[in-house]
Amino acid sequence: MKKIPQRTCVICHSKFDKRDLLRIVSDKSGEIFFDSTGKANGRGAYVCKSEACVDQFLNKNYLERAFKRKVDKEVVDAVRQQLMEKVKMNK
Repeated sequence: MKKIPQRTCVICHSKFDKRDLLRIVSDKSGEIFFDSTGKANGRGAYVCKSEACVDQFLNKNYLERAFKRKVDKEVVDAVRQQLMEKVKMNK
């Protein structure tokens, strides 16, 4: 039986299977994006698929804390759009 990796939501600190969370990645070039495959190279932050957690992650500077650097508003808006589309699809 194959073991399924567990990850923790950075907002609510609940543990989930890796594939049940949304992954945001910062790659080597510094680009931040939503990783729909869960396999992109770079530092990742995981958020559960609840609208409340996604909203708090993007509004309370958790994105900057997760990647330990300043993030432009345009990048936050782009990631917000991608994440909210995914959350709405899962309802």
